[in-house]
Amino acid sequence: MEQQWQIAPTVEIPPEFLEIVQQYCPNSKGKFAAQLLWQRGIQNPQDLPPFLDPDRYYTPASPFEFGQEMQWAIERLQQARGRGEKVTIWGDFDADGVTSTSVLWEGLGQFLAQYLQLNYYIPNRLTESHGLNLPGIEKLAQGGTQLIVTCDTGSTNLTEIIQAQAWGIDIIVTDHHTLPPERPPVAAIINPRYFHEEHPLYHLSGVAVAYKLIEALYEAFPEIPQKPLEELLDLVAIGLIADLVALKGDCRYLAKRGIKQLKTQVKTPTRPGVAKLLELCQGNGDRVTDISFGLGPRINAVSRIYGNAEYVVELLTHSDPEHCQKLAQEAELANTRRKELQNSVVEAVKKRLAQIDLSTTPIIILDDPQWSVGVLGLVAGQIAQEYHRPTILLSTEEQKQESGFAKGSARSIQGIDLYELLASQQHLMHRFGGHPYAAGLSIQVENLALFKESLEQEMRHKFPEINLLKPKIQADLVVTVADLGKKLFRELAVLEPCGMGNPVPRLLIKNCWFRRLFNQNIDKNVKYIKTTFQICDSSDMRGFSGIWWGHYSTELSEQKRYDALVELDFNPSEKFTEKGYQVRLIDVREVSVYPEAMEGEWIVDYRGEAFNLNPSENCTVLITCPSSWDELLLSHRDALSASCKLALAYPSPPPLNSHQIWQQLQGMAKYLFRTRKQVQLSQIGEKLALNLQIVGLGLTALEEIGFSVVREGDMIAIDDYWPPLTPERIALNLFLEAIEEAHFKQDYFYQVPLTTIQHQLANW
Repeated sequence: MEQQWQIAPTVEIPPEFLEIVQQYCPNSKGKFAAQLLWQRGIQNPQDLPPFLDPDRYYTPASPFEFGQEMQWAIERLQQARGRGEKVTIWGDFDADGVTSTSVLWEGLGQFLAQYLQLNYYIPNRLTESHGLNLPGIEKLAQGGTQLIVTCDTGSTNLTEIIQAQAWGIDIIVTDHHTLPPERPPVAAIINPRYFHEEHPLYHLSGVAVAYKLIEALYEAFPEIPQKPLEELLDLVAIGLIADLVALKGDCRYLAKRGIKQLKTQVKTPTRPGVAKLLELCQGNGDRVTDISFGLGPRINAVSRIYGNAEYVVELLTHSDPEHCQKLAQEAELANTRRKELQNSVVEAVKKRLAQIDLSTTPIIILDDPQWSVGVLGLVAGQIAQEYHRPTILLSTEEQKQESGFAKGSARSIQGIDLYELLASQQHLMHRFGGHPYAAGLSIQVENLALFKESLEQEMRHKFPEINLLKPKIQADLVVTVADLGKKLFRELAVLEPCGMGNPVPRLLIKNCWFRRLFNQNIDKNVKYIKTTFQICDSSDMRGFSGIWWGHYSTELSEQKRYDALVELDFNPSEKFTEKGYQVRLIDVREVSVYPEAMEGEWIVDYRGEAFNLNPSENCTVLITCPSSWDELLLSHRDALSASCKLALAYPSPPPLNSHQIWQQLQGMAKYLFRTRKQVQLSQIGEKLALNLQIVGLGLTALEEIGFSVVREGDMIAIDDYWPPLTPERIALNLFLEAIEEAHFKQDYFYQVPLTTIQHQLANW
């Protein structure tokens, strides 16, 4: 579905505000960064230092702002330590949950003996669900656990909490998900949702809440820990960013410090597993994208494919490089398999949707026994975004075990609270949980039909005009191609880390065009398409490197003009870029070509005349006769970009003698063979007045008659000559025909009326 572009208005920035921003942008004027900060509500000069340099100027909230609950948690953990009780960390299988488990494993491990007094349990994604479950708790009770510390889960598991108490287990909940109507009967519950939305701790993810608990322990008992608390921050950054929480307040502070810690893993790794994952995803650890596109997907892939995520805690916390390298390779294989499964399910869903009238379908709900539960959240998100409908995808594969339940995931779109929507049908589900944009659920198969019908009615009632709700995409700044590059990248980097609440800046480039379009499948095992290109506009005719994920080069035309939305990025592993700087194309729209420039006389005709340029006349002169409309269009484009007229001043084509050209080419080949010299391909083309494509055909014809042509880049040499007794003439005929066709086209462009040229270029 076509997205609705919203372009942020440009405002006049107060000089004193701009002056402060410039202090953080020493290599640029800071006008773009100042514009973005102002747009995002940071307009008080006093707020700039804490935001732009939180390490120096931001004061993080104390963990004891959680009040009595944090005190109770510390007291219960101290009691467990003193009594030698067995404590189990109950984690979750996604990236936030696994990093939360790792933070508690290392942090609590400073106070409780690992494996003897402290262990951890993470539910299996494929056979269990998010949150506490009774079989798992019963197993821990039988193993002697007396205290469970949850992370990233547990707030609403009232039934399980009550049963745990009956089995002699106390529970400390650390979580950031939806709160129950009343406080659960636990030893302590540390959940930032109890704060108001403007509180600096409100947006903490599971891993950040776990970190705050460890921070409180470090403050309460500073003499016990042997490792610095800061060593946990890289894990905190991974979980925070992978969980897509708003990077505000303490979230931004912790993420920025964590990325700084993560960067050290590349050169001096204290976490060999993390270092290996960074190597596999070709990241330096200094960018949010290294987590969101690199570490996060690989960590999540393990449970999506294998179900069990416990060994990821080993991967993140173990100190043995050899062991960690093996675990990292398994995560990499899981991620490859995840891509395969995701692509397969996406194709299957799209085939089903092709048979549905989406204009009358307010919500997409599909189920299939062949779909893997582990990837349904990813696919649902992809489908919801592409079709702009809330999407619920369910797998009934457990029917084989006669369980009778369908399990799956739901993803929403902007403006529709998915959690509220599902809650309206809670009576039809076995269990569900999540937030306004994402949820997991299980439902009895026999209730599926009624569930679907009821949700569709609810959607029609609440959103009767859903077909009019176009997805919106924000353009933050209008820039030119000349603005792109290292200087702008560094200026915009002062806003990092970017994420929810502080998105990556999106740049609008107007009236641009693309060159050197090329697409490839970057993974031999999975269909994973990317298109590379050079983006150009009138400010920079050379262009700037870019990439378009998931799209083919044929979706763009080098003969058309566009408005393009891009994000500026740095990726040193991309060989086609200049010094690693590139843009990622987000969205593109075709625009009418030269609507203003075509007014008046912009093409003048001096073909076949003795042409002397009048100094007062501003012209770009074309002295070589084109052989295609593409060549003429590019010349016209260059002239308009320079605000010049295009003067057609090429002479009439010389009389054609293709066999004479062939004799000349043979003479060059014999000379190169005799002298053992090299010559540039472009020099041959200039000498014979042929384009490089036709020269290539000529070289093939030379090989046909016995010349051994050696190509090294743009250089040509002849290292042998052994003419066959009966040479074929297939390549030679193709060469001669190409010469004749090129001459025919040049003759056409010499004679075609100027009005035809003007009309053709105006409507291209």
